Amino acid sequence: MIIRIVKMTFKPESVKDFQALFEKYKSEIADQPGCSKLSLLRDITNTNIFMTYSWWDSQEDLNNYRHSGTFGVVWPATKTLFSEKPEAWSAEEVVKVK
Repeated sequence: MIIRIVKMTFKPESVKDFQALFEKYKSEIADQPGCSKLSLLRDITNTNIFMTYSWWDSQEDLNNYRHSGTFGVVWPATKTLFSEKPEAWSAEEVVKVK
């Protein structure tokens, strides 16, 4: 299981555009083979910072998504809205308590 976290900082005036874009494509992203969970998080202090939190069955599934037609549309459109370079991490769960 791969957990992918992507932190994105948007221009304040672009936040609504990003939210509309995510709303439009969230089901397509979540329905990608191997995606078992997708969440959008928002920083409570800096409301123009968002994070996607997704769970993938394997690195191969994540890579396949990153080469999909959906990603090819969503990511270029999202990148135009950034005010800072995005940060991304792929992690694996080591301990689950609850």
